[in-house]
Amino acid sequence: MAIIAAVLVLFSLLLPLVAVFSVSQRVVGTADAAALAAADVAVGIRSGSPCEAAATVAVANTARLHGCLVDGSTATVRVTASVLGFEVSAQATAGRPPGESAVHAGRTGGTG
Repeated sequence: MAIIAAVLVLFSLLLPLVAVFSVSQRVVGTADAAALAAADVAVGIRSGSPCEAAATVAVANTARLHGCLVDGSTATVRVTASVLGFEVSAQATAGRPPGESAVHAGRTGGTG
């Protein structure tokens, strides 16, 4: 009986950690996607406001856009979500690679 009680106590202690880890992984992915959406708008691939695009992605993934900074074609966002009373946040940056001009953006190669 003591073994069962110990297993239950251990399980009850580990379950919140697993929940926080799971949400933190989701928030990292959401930050990446939000930064990519903002960068797409910043470079002209999509229309609209870069930070509004990032916020839309964050909300669609049950998170909040906590910060958004656009510098030229680069967007940096911070996304947060709550789990079990904890705030989990992640930051991501996306944009055109350094040194790549607008003329070469999106080019996949070829001779023509």
